[in-house]
Amino acid sequence: MAQDLSADIVVIGSGVCGLLAAHRLVMQGASLLILEAGPRVDRGRIVAAYRNSAWKGNWMAPYPSMPWAPHPNYHPKDNGYLIQAGPYPYPAEYIRVVGGTIWHWAAHAWRVLPNDLKIKSLYGVGRDWPLSYEELEPYYYEAEVKMGVSGAPNTGSPRTKPFPMEPVAEPWAMRRFRERLAAGGYEVVSNTTARNSRTYDGRPACCGNNNCQPICPIGAQYDGGVAASAAEAAGAKIIPNAVVYRIEHDPQGRIVAVHYYDPNKTSYRVTGKTFILAANGIESPKLLLMSASDKYPKGLANGSDMVGRNLMDHPSSSLTFDAEEELWLGRGHQSPSSINTFRDGAFRSEYAAFRLDFTNISQVRSAAEDLIAAGVYGPELEKQLRYRSAHQVNVKDVLEVLPNPENRVVLSSQKDALGIPKPEVHYALDDYVHKGMAAAKVEYARIAELMGGTNLRYTPDGQYANNQHITGTMSMGNDPKDSVVDRFGRAHDHPNLFIAGTGVMPTAATVNSTLTGVALALRTAQHIHETS
Repeated sequence: MAQDLSADIVVIGSGVCGLLAAHRLVMQGASLLILEAGPRVDRGRIVAAYRNSAWKGNWMAPYPSMPWAPHPNYHPKDNGYLIQAGPYPYPAEYIRVVGGTIWHWAAHAWRVLPNDLKIKSLYGVGRDWPLSYEELEPYYYEAEVKMGVSGAPNTGSPRTKPFPMEPVAEPWAMRRFRERLAAGGYEVVSNTTARNSRTYDGRPACCGNNNCQPICPIGAQYDGGVAASAAEAAGAKIIPNAVVYRIEHDPQGRIVAVHYYDPNKTSYRVTGKTFILAANGIESPKLLLMSASDKYPKGLANGSDMVGRNLMDHPSSSLTFDAEEELWLGRGHQSPSSINTFRDGAFRSEYAAFRLDFTNISQVRSAAEDLIAAGVYGPELEKQLRYRSAHQVNVKDVLEVLPNPENRVVLSSQKDALGIPKPEVHYALDDYVHKGMAAAKVEYARIAELMGGTNLRYTPDGQYANNQHITGTMSMGNDPKDSVVDRFGRAHDHPNLFIAGTGVMPTAATVNSTLTGVALALRTAQHIHETS
């Protein structure tokens, strides 16, 4: 067993960032061990579980939370894993399984804008990143090739090479949005997604199923299973059901081992030369804080007291309305198009930037639920259901939140089944966000007017949805006094501990964070290879 519990590089967490960093390193000759708290999952079983679920609106249903590796679950009731300390709720959703949360995602794979990395210098808000867009760009492209990303070239993010493939076919409803909104000066473009428009990397082209979340039934969408299989085929070893509960260091501060429990709470010790923490923006800081010692009483990598701080995400408001023409959302993939012109500008010194996103999710279920709740039955239900299913549409914003040290992850006094502290989140939204929401609401009204919209239903002020883009909590920076890792993801306090994932992002920008997290992880992997 001893030989199985040691490797050149030990990776904690088998999400996409950890897996693609691992794949890169094992291809360069390192022996590599990946520890995953949750179990293996099977694509066929996930698809069957979703098909058999009683309520199709619960996208977490196919991914049960395990007693030894719980994750947040809110349906039919909150399982109490992620403790809410307020004042604003932060109901994050993520999955602890081999492959991580990208089993369950919209496959958005956006790049940030160059200006996103220097908003402090340009607009006097947030933080500047310790690297430039030009330094990150090659790793963006590497990530796009590995994941199979397609998109429109006119999103504002510069490219030195074209996308690996053309976008998936535009659904009819999105075509009509694009054509009608052009008259108002809006440019509707195809979303940047890790979804095949042609056969790619042994996976088929998208055939238009409308349940990309919680699982693409044919595998046209990149997911955690693809990432895990590639890492293992290259030579990485994954140990599932391995719940890391402590990171061990030597007197000099180098990491020498990690300790994990199996589901029976049997403890194992794994040694290595280099360690990569790649759980996520909640589980990773939780583990660093749990690993406090006499030498590091505030937790590992926490000399700055910044571990767990600056939690960010992308809150959303929305407008649902009835378009004047039949659009029949639900034909094709779920999230195909957006407006990107509000992602940057001088206004960012005053209020949050945002992206406007159009859903293509079938409206039959939601319309039926609303009508039944309103007491509509019989022939009238059939009549109204048909009308709403054909005409009902939705536009939402994906809005930037600035880093705030008081928005943070800490250890709760409550414990899970293994006796490990549950994570507790403190979260608030400020006027910068509320002003951005107000600006987006003006655009919603114009969009509805151009679409001949009636029956307008806005999100109530302050009741924003969460997009599950967990960002921050272990920010990178040049100064060890106000950041956790350096520009390559190396912990300031520990020379052989690296952190990979969206948690190292200093700011959240306006787009889904996955691709940026992967690009940063690949850059970290290259640095490890060059310096080891």
